[in-house]
Amino acid sequence: MDFQYEQLDHIQLAAPKGGEEKARAFYHGILGFTEVEKPENLRSRGGVWFSNGEVDIHIGIEEPFHPARKAHPAIRVKNIEAMKKYLDEKDTEYIVDNNLPGANRFYLHDPFGNRLEFL
Repeated sequence: MDFQYEQLDHIQLAAPKGGEEKARAFYHGILGFTEVEKPENLRSRGGVWFSNGEVDIHIGIEEPFHPARKAHPAIRVKNIEAMKKYLDEKDTEYIVDNNLPGANRFYLHDPFGNRLEFL
């Protein structure tokens, strides 16, 4: 091959029509992502974009909507124990998973039921 992959640019997760405010409350309000303004020509589609460090998440509107229960992004976190403590303080439920040897990881679901992994 004469090409190589450099890095993941962004992930897109789906939300039901009108889910933008719930997305903002979760991705910005709880997870601490910054909202990124969508390009003008894409705004009419709905949805909302977020960024934090090297992680970009796009929430797109999908009708009919079905959450990603198995498929998921996996986000590496520096000081994951501090994140767990922070989520506890925010009364945000997560599921610790010890099935991957050597990994400290957990899952949580966004307000739409999409699965997110942090490790």
